[in-house]
Formats: sequence, structure tokens, C-alpha cells
Amino acid sequence: MPIFKIITVPNPVLRKKSTELDFKTIKPRELNRLISGLIKTMLATDGVGLAAPQIGKNIRLAVINAKDGAFGIINPQITKKSFARELGQEGCLSVPGIFGQVKRHKKITLTYRDQTGKKIKLAAQGMMARVLQHEIDHLDGILFIDKATKIEKETKS
Repeated sequence: MPIFKIITVPNPVLRKKSTELDFKTIKPRELNRLISGLIKTMLATDGVGLAAPQIGKNIRLAVINAKDGAFGIINPQITKKSFARELGQEGCLSVPGIFGQVKRHKKITLTYRDQTGKKIKLAAQGMMARVLQHEIDHLDGILFIDKATKIEKETKS
């Protein structure tokens, strides 16, 4: 059972640009609880990423499920994108039962802050780059269906 209820389309919260998280005003315990809850919700729903707007919080925070474990990214900014792009299938917990092909940069570099406020630089490629771009789009009020081609509904067997 997810910790947080995931908001689905057409909820207008998913279309708002999120505000930067201010480390001076948020309490560390509150932030840790929020990140922990996002991770638990993501894992409980078999997600590979989850952004705060998907639970109704318009702040620049997302969690990513990486092979080394899940982690939070706060105020992420893509600083470099490869010229090369590739098509890949995407779905989204906020757009249930819908899948589509989305063209994304093969490699990206981003900076973000961890839950202690430390600035981190991350280079990603392949699936990790795709997930990061998808979640950062959520923080900008963009859904994968805005960029997708060959949109299909999941067929229940």
C-alpha cells in the first residue's frame, strides 16, 4: 500500500511549475520524512521515479530508484545534454494505463542537492538519464504524454 496517494491526470497540480525547496525554511526531519515517504510510495507502486507534484506538493523534489538504491534529488538542474537522443517507451504513475514512445537525451549531467543540502553533480546515461529527465519534466509541469508518440492504452489480459 502506497504511503502517499498518487495524483493522476487531469489534476491541475501536475501542470504547475514547482518551486525551489528552501533549506532555510524546511525542517530536516520533515524533509527526511517526505523523501522516505516518496521512496516507499515509489517502491510500493513499482515505479522507477516519483516527483513531489505527483503527491500534490509543488516543490522541486523527486526520488529515483537506482541499482545502488533509491535516493532523493532536490532542486535538480540539467547542466549538460548530449546531442544524441533515443526513443524509448515510457509510462507514468500519474497517467495510469498509458504508454508512449518518448525521445530523450542519451546522456545528461545534472546538479542537485541531497537531503543535507550538499550540492552533487551526477552524470547519467541510458535508463537513468531517461528517468531523471522524466522526473525533472514533472517538476516543470510537463507530462510524458506531452512529448510521446505512438501512445497506447495498456491492454488487460
